[in-house]
Amino acid sequence: MSVRVRRVYDPPEPGDGVRVLVDRLWPRGLSKDAARVDEWPKALTPSTALRRWYHAGEGSYEEFAERYGAELADPGAAGPLDRLRELVDEGDVTLLTASKTPEQSHATVLVRLLEA
Repeated sequence: MSVRVRRVYDPPEPGDGVRVLVDRLWPRGLSKDAARVDEWPKALTPSTALRRWYHAGEGSYEEFAERYGAELADPGAAGPLDRLRELVDEGDVTLLTASKTPEQSHATVLVRLLEA
């Protein structure tokens, strides 16, 4: 079982397993059929305030990851996070994001959390 991060705009691949969109907003210009998203747990996405803060360039990725980790520790994220862990235990999971730099996005924070 593996967890990987891909851009939602990349074409689906046979090895994707369960495709989980981890962005709060639906990707611009992409139809739901083309995205082939299996799950969309909005409760696991960064808050609007945190997302705006990070995209405004006001802090480093490390600080963003720390703040996002604190948001994921909130009891409201426990159920969706448990569901995501179940999916990982059952097979391959691909976390999808529209971020142009997925390696410096919230998706990689989720991967680290799931692999811990």
